[in-house]
Amino acid sequence: MTYVYPVISRRAGGVSVGINLNPNNACNWRCVYCQVPDLVRGSSPEIDMVQLEAELVQLLGDIMQGSFLQDHVPEGVRVLRDVAISGNGEPTSCKAFDAVVQRVVRVMGRFEFDAPVPLRLITNGSYMTKSPVQRGLQRMRGAGGEVWIKVDSATTEGLARINGVSMTSQRLFEQVRIAAQCCPTWIQTCMFADAQHIPDAHEVDAYLSFLEMLKLERVPIEGVLLYGLARPSMQGEGKKLHALDQVWMQAMAAEIVEAGMKVRLSE
Repeated sequence: MTYVYPVISRRAGGVSVGINLNPNNACNWRCVYCQVPDLVRGSSPEIDMVQLEAELVQLLGDIMQGSFLQDHVPEGVRVLRDVAISGNGEPTSCKAFDAVVQRVVRVMGRFEFDAPVPLRLITNGSYMTKSPVQRGLQRMRGAGGEVWIKVDSATTEGLARINGVSMTSQRLFEQVRIAAQCCPTWIQTCMFADAQHIPDAHEVDAYLSFLEMLKLERVPIEGVLLYGLARPSMQGEGKKLHALDQVWMQAMAAEIVEAGMKVRLSE
């Protein structure tokens, strides 16, 4: 398939049906831990809506009415957890993002799920000021959806080093604020060691201060999805990256709770 794919998601805790709006492997960010091979700078190409819908109907049908789970998924995770607009780049760079959401919501409405299956957007948030994106998020909210927005660092230096973008923490804050006002939003944070060095005190303090400011400004964040490296990066810098140990990650999760945020840790 071109646009639709299944994956076992450790953060979702089961099967996630992904919708890839960047089959050209193009993204406006370049995260050092990105698992997309041959990643290039760019945006989503024009989307064939008819094909996307047909692929989504086929895969959801195979999962809900066929033997896909039994044939391809290990016991213990044979459950559909979500439909996620994600893929090999930033999905909100798609000019037809609102129309994609509308069509996906309509397809999901054809199926009777055993339990609630949310529509999720996994995003770096960089297009949150665009009206079509905001309309899409509001449409997702009406369908019980949610946003997972990337915040790996709250410093200009960290954003440049980790995500490959020139951005201030103020701009990042505004992106998160807009997302949360449009649709229920979780912050998604990847933490790791770089060349054997763990995140330093300056980075950690800035990140926790960012979360505290969200609480102070009453930005309605659902919580933080904290996770570490599980699969190798496909970027050149990936050789320098290492997973943090369980003790460090659990301590970081505790500090996030102290900052006033709910946290879900996937190690």
